[in-house]
Amino acid sequence: MSTLNPSELNNLHAYWQAANFLAAGQIYLQENPLLREPLRPEHIKPRLLGHWGTSPGLNLVYVHLNRVIKNTDADILYVCGPGHGAPAILAHTYLEGTYSEVYPKVSQDEAGLRTLFRQFSTPGGIPSHVSAHTPGSIHEGGELGYALSHAFGAAFDNPDLLVACIIGDGEAETAPLEGSWKSIAFLNPARDGAVLPILHMNGYKISGPTVLARMDDVQLTQLFSGYGYDVFFVEGDDPMAVHQRMAGTLDEAYRRIRLIQQQAREQRPVEKVLWPMIVLRTPKGWTGPRAWNGVPIEGTFRAHQVPLTGFARRSASWYCWRTG
Repeated sequence: MSTLNPSELNNLHAYWQAANFLAAGQIYLQENPLLREPLRPEHIKPRLLGHWGTSPGLNLVYVHLNRVIKNTDADILYVCGPGHGAPAILAHTYLEGTYSEVYPKVSQDEAGLRTLFRQFSTPGGIPSHVSAHTPGSIHEGGELGYALSHAFGAAFDNPDLLVACIIGDGEAETAPLEGSWKSIAFLNPARDGAVLPILHMNGYKISGPTVLARMDDVQLTQLFSGYGYDVFFVEGDDPMAVHQRMAGTLDEAYRRIRLIQQQAREQRPVEKVLWPMIVLRTPKGWTGPRAWNGVPIEGTFRAHQVPLTGFARRSASWYCWRTG
């Protein structure tokens, strides 16, 4: 059964595509931001730095959380564990108009878009990680491991808040994050808000595979249900199908969270609570180049930072991002 009608699906997908384009543009482009003319090597930055691999997944979660907010008027805080995915977060703050409100020189036109691209990861510009320059940021994005503890801290004694915390599977191997899963034991549905962990399983960290990505769904369910989570899986590489699954899963997770809170706040007996969490499996560097010269890129560690770095400097024909 489809959660999204055709209009909703197309609009969500188009917004996601726009965010992905802005993320790639920040990493690569210094001129020709809307590709109104054929791409040439001089349009590409001489020094490429940034993180593409996690950006499509962060964009997917962001746009779907916006849908939940629009449909429910819920107070939702987005905590981004993979803070190195700054191109994604910056893309959304720009698309929403917030970035231009804070920084009027980064206007919502072609000139402003050029400024957005040129300032990214540039001396005198802004860092390649989410930083204090990013509207709404309260935590430097290069410090992996603390996202979930921040999420629970925000939810405690804040009964109306839902904190959606995106956790990279590489970040999940850090000691602080590994310990933070147990914070669910201290969440009181009668007086606290809720935390919805979204474990983004794209399979790889900076130079190799991750441990959790090598576990199957049964093992992951056993692990996280032992902590106190009700595990939902959203998996796939076809964008339209993933949009439908993500929308339906978020709706169900939100419904269950509100039911848990309602029962507790009406002082009805509540058995052992299992709070929803989502395991999101999508390819690393999703919609980017699948391979180059026979070497796989999408779905491997090679998509973690800047795919096709050397080739992009020599030729403009690298720009083979797919629209999904």
